Amino acid sequence: MWTLKASLSVLFLLVSLDDTGTARADNPIVQTIYTADPAPIVYNNRLYCFTDHDLPSSTFFNMTDWRLFSTADMANWLDHGTVMSLKTFSWASANAWAGQVVSRNNKFYYYAPMVHGATGAMAIGVGVSDTITGPYVDALGHPLVENNEIDPTVLIDDDGQAYLYWANPDLWYVKLNQDMISYSGSPAMIQLTVAGFGARSGSENRTTSFEEGPWVYKRNGLYYNVFAADCCSEDIRYSTSPGPLGPWTYRGVVMPTQGSSFTNHPGVIDYKGNSYFFYHNGALPGGGGYDRSVAVERFVYNADGSIPQMNMTTTGAPRIDTLNPYQRQEAELIAGSSGVSTEVCSEGGLDVCNINNGDYIKVEGVNFANGAKSFSARVASATTGGNIELHLDSLHGALIGTCAVRSTGGWQTWTTVTCSVSNATGVRDLFFAYTGSGTGFLFNVNWWEFNKL
Repeated sequence: MWTLKASLSVLFLLVSLDDTGTARADNPIVQTIYTADPAPIVYNNRLYCFTDHDLPSSTFFNMTDWRLFSTADMANWLDHGTVMSLKTFSWASANAWAGQVVSRNNKFYYYAPMVHGATGAMAIGVGVSDTITGPYVDALGHPLVENNEIDPTVLIDDDGQAYLYWANPDLWYVKLNQDMISYSGSPAMIQLTVAGFGARSGSENRTTSFEEGPWVYKRNGLYYNVFAADCCSEDIRYSTSPGPLGPWTYRGVVMPTQGSSFTNHPGVIDYKGNSYFFYHNGALPGGGGYDRSVAVERFVYNADGSIPQMNMTTTGAPRIDTLNPYQRQEAELIAGSSGVSTEVCSEGGLDVCNINNGDYIKVEGVNFANGAKSFSARVASATTGGNIELHLDSLHGALIGTCAVRSTGGWQTWTTVTCSVSNATGVRDLFFAYTGSGTGFLFNVNWWEFNKL
């Protein structure tokens, strides 16, 4: 049977390695699972991207939880695992679809759509957490709003007024109260006009191009509504306004239809002096309209504040910082990977698991400075183990060290292994190549660290 793991195992062989074994495709940013509907947020000088999670399927959006990934350099993404699921909401029964997290009142609020089991309609729920990484709990015990429409986005304006928007087929809003889990007045519709949202070119019986997935934000005094348009396949377009409720002026296409997925979903953010456009496509092996993957591009606003049209790439956003290998790094910090998965670790956080012979992880921009002398990793194995080979710049690049992993007596029975390292200097890409004899899983990895001594 052709499984998700088998599909992802050949990712780099299909799209990410040249004939010398050099990695050249780190977009999509997550390659261990299918992800969709990115929702970026910057917090404490780190960029977090919330996603929902496509379970392998070919017939529908089979989604039961929401995931979180974060980065400090736009190249290496840390997997934080599941932060919220349908089980969080006792009233929900299906469809953990596109949501967004905002911060206020020293808390984090996760607005997300799901089926209200009692009515069968799509409704918007609110998860809340004291930390950005969760876990999130149901803030209300019931939906915040319910009218069988989806894709919430939240804007907190400069005057402190927060707005919740959601859509498909219409575009709705409410004014949220300061507590972020109640609202004033009743839900109201924003009028969809051709002048505001462009003319429809698809075959559906709608006048404007607006479809779903609004992403509303304010930048330099201008309000933006970036949205999925037409159907199907969708492209991404945008409108601008002098106020949070309009009047909206249609501005054009941000990203044309591309990427082997008939849906798309925008997320736009500024981070460390750069602007980033998040989206999803079907770029991973086995991917498509129901098995999607989050990707990102860096862009520059035009002088008048307009957004340039851009295309999907396999290279994605460039790295903007280096990684310190002399601090302990989580094994699930990944720029690119083949074959591996992640799971909850008994020592806290996640570990990398389901490692077979030939699997690997790439970490980009590792700053070895004047040189590393040894390497340590926290590992566990219920089999005979294997080896962690350390290569520079490509999967078959210079071998700087090999750490042997032996059986520890269980997949969550942890020990630390150490091996010597040579010729690791400067800023280099690092490949963890996992090797072993026989078939089946080799070992799990919790964290790794280099040492200068």
